[in-house]
Amino acid sequence: MFTIEHDFDATVITLIDEAEAGARPLNEDVVILTFDDRVVLEQMSPDGNDVLRVTLSMQQLTELRLALNLPEGNYRIEPENKA
Repeated sequence: MFTIEHDFDATVITLIDEAEAGARPLNEDVVILTFDDRVVLEQMSPDGNDVLRVTLSMQQLTELRLALNLPEGNYRIEPENKA
């Protein structure tokens, strides 16, 4: 399950972990904040005392998206020439 909310300067996506009862321990929700120039992923630490945060540039996000569909290896994404 997930939710999408539009704030003034960001879109907030929350991924809610769901599993059948007793199947496995549930993970904390993941909150994804998207801005014009970056994407921030947040999740509570397992002990619930801290928010763990990862910030990705838009270039890193593009590379992650591409990496999900590529086989093992090393890659460099070259910028397109704009004419």
